[in-house]
Amino acid sequence: QVRLVESGGGLVQAGGSLNLSCSSDGRTSRIDTMGWFRQAPGGERVLVASVTRISGNTGNTYYSDSVKGRLSIFRDAAKNMLYLQVSNLSPEDTATYDCAWGTETRLSVEDVVSWGQGPQVTVSS
Repeated sequence: QVRLVESGGGLVQAGGSLNLSCSSDGRTSRIDTMGWFRQAPGGERVLVASVTRISGNTGNTYYSDSVKGRLSIFRDAAKNMLYLQVSNLSPEDTATYDCAWGTETRLSVEDVVSWGQGPQVTVSS
C-alpha cells in the first residue's frame, strides 16, 4: 500500500471550478490505478474518475456519467501526483472526495488498497 495525502476542497460557488490533488509516497506496482471517489451526504461512495498505468504507461481513463464533459483527471507519475479538476460545479457535486490507489486495472471500492484523506467539498448556489 501507499500513503496518500490530499489537498484542496472547501467551499466553492456554483459555476466555479474544483481542483484537488493527491500526493503519494512513490510506491508503485507494474499495474496500478489511482482515482477519486466521492460520497454525497446520505449517499453511497462512488467512483468519479480513475486512470490506470501499466508498466509506467497510461492505460484506461474512466469518467463517471455524472461528471463526464466537465471533469479531467491527470496523473503525474514523475511527481507522484494525481489531480482532479471539475468545472461548472453545482450543489449536486457537494461531497467528501477521497483519493484512492489499487493494483487492479479497475478501481471499485473493493479494489482499493490505500485511501487518502477525505476533504469536504461544498458547492453553494
